[in-house]
Amino acid sequence: MRLIPYLHLRKIVEEALKEDIGFGDITTESTIPEDMISRAVIIAKEEGILAGLPVAEEVFKLLDSKIEFKEFKKDGDEIKKGDVILEIKGKTKTILMGERTALNFLQRLSGIATYTKKCVNVVKPYGVKILDTRKTTPTLRIFEKYAVKIGGGENHRFGLYDMVLIKDNHIRAVGGIKEAIERVRERVSHVYKIEVEVTNLEELKEALESKADIVLLDNMDYDTLKEAVSIAKGKVMIEVSGNISLEDLEKIARLGVNFISIGKLTHSYKSLDLSLELL
Repeated sequence: MRLIPYLHLRKIVEEALKEDIGFGDITTESTIPEDMISRAVIIAKEEGILAGLPVAEEVFKLLDSKIEFKEFKKDGDEIKKGDVILEIKGKTKTILMGERTALNFLQRLSGIATYTKKCVNVVKPYGVKILDTRKTTPTLRIFEKYAVKIGGGENHRFGLYDMVLIKDNHIRAVGGIKEAIERVRERVSHVYKIEVEVTNLEELKEALESKADIVLLDNMDYDTLKEAVSIAKGKVMIEVSGNISLEDLEKIARLGVNFISIGKLTHSYKSLDLSLELL
């Protein structure tokens, strides 16, 4: 969990608990004695890659620091239907109040890691890296990008502040790729690489002539993409993006690109089916 600073982790989990519990869990507080102790397990109901276990545990810890855990799996493990992931022992009220928030985090992050792993496995023989995007759930980006890493993918820029990426609207606003790159070089430190999004061969040639460091070939049909890679290969690093499905990955990777970025990793994944059961 080193990728997520603890204070950031705690703050997000605290807000999630406030959202769900509010002024109190009226059902649990009405039915469960204060001193009742239980054991519960979180179980996998389908196969996938586990991610977010420390986040789920933090949910229960914030409700009761005395709660105990026994881990049977760790983040990054392959899990199968029926696998016990975690055993929890503590106040029954704590377990029931934290159940849904903990599962929400764990299911979603495991879903991201699972889909990422599928993509990574397809392109691995070709030395291509799978990247995420900024198409994340607001306030949860740090968790979702963590899950991509757990699945074997790599993080693209975290936000607007840590990388130069000149996109179509920047180009349109200033009148061209050359002008955009020149403006960046006048204002931004040389330590930042400059990536430019291009959608056709004319834009690609302008980006190469303007000495971009990375080109993002965006939403090109396969024939155009193939020609673009042949033009750019060996001159700049090449990233490909734009509605790329799992079925598209291998033929794109075979072209010899460096990166494939996939928004679906964090905006259209399927949550992994997990459940919590009292013993």
